[in-house]
Amino acid sequence: MPTVSSVTERRFWTVLAVGILIAVAAAYLSLTNGTFDMSVLDVFKTLLGINPRPEHNLVVFEFRLPRIVLGALVGFALGTAGSIIQGVTRNGLADPGILGINAGAGLAVVLFMFLFQGVITATGWLGVMLMPMFGIAGGLLATTAIYMFAKEKGRLDPQRLILVGIAVASGFGALTMYISLKMNPNDYEMAVVWLAGSLHNANWKFVVTMLPWLLLLPVICLRSHKLDLFQLSEDSQKSVGLHVEREKNIFLLCSIGLVSASVAVSGSIAFIGLIAPHLARQLVGLRHTRIIPVSGLVGMIMVLIGDFIGKTVFAPAELSVGIVVSIIGVPYFVYLLLRTRG
Repeated sequence: MPTVSSVTERRFWTVLAVGILIAVAAAYLSLTNGTFDMSVLDVFKTLLGINPRPEHNLVVFEFRLPRIVLGALVGFALGTAGSIIQGVTRNGLADPGILGINAGAGLAVVLFMFLFQGVITATGWLGVMLMPMFGIAGGLLATTAIYMFAKEKGRLDPQRLILVGIAVASGFGALTMYISLKMNPNDYEMAVVWLAGSLHNANWKFVVTMLPWLLLLPVICLRSHKLDLFQLSEDSQKSVGLHVEREKNIFLLCSIGLVSASVAVSGSIAFIGLIAPHLARQLVGLRHTRIIPVSGLVGMIMVLIGDFIGKTVFAPAELSVGIVVSIIGVPYFVYLLLRTRG
């Protein structure tokens, strides 16, 4: 007779397999559909270099494939960061966007665009590599501000955390808008599109920029079992030998790195870090060794499907993936609030 553990493990691998198939299907749809439709045979011939045609190479390798790869990386990073933040704070409503980390990173990146406009372009190698560093500085600033105001008697209050996060996000959002209004018209237009959370300008430079930050994922996975201990009281955490503040700082720094790098290349895509961990917990249970990879996979699927909807359903106009995800995310957030209140 199979044990509960073996059934749960089998369920975990089944969810992963199905999730990967859905992600591949979403990537396939994005690769073959658009303003310039291509058949499956055309796509495979182009990918394998069989009888290459210049227009097919341009569409696949310069426009669609980098957009798909970047969307997958960004979605996985945001889903993973959301599960970490909810685990550390023990708050199911915590999310990089709601807590102001997205807003802090966004403010720093817009400041980067404003300070270096005409000197370092956002699509040049130097600009692309520097933008995540500015984003991390902004994310750290937002996190520091949140910690200063959300702590009560030396402990982090989960309810106050949400309120402070919303306030910090609003303040940083206002500053971002003020700085963007000071830009010249061309830079302002680029900043507005980017702030909406868009993969429209995706290229291989952005993909390469994301890759170093994904090295944080092994660190997160190796320590993910410690997030289970964060669900205990602080006294219980200390009694089992957990270095609470050190582990909390490591996890939060990793999540800030992932979020800031994502914001730097795709803008602020909200609600991924909120919804993905909830769906992951419903699918595979409460152990973070399973929640984190599934949450990343769910985030990847959400971004890929959201981007596909944004560029096809409203064609010839294009809707940013951040707007599409927000249309789904706002009612889901209200539902979570009502359920938590109940």
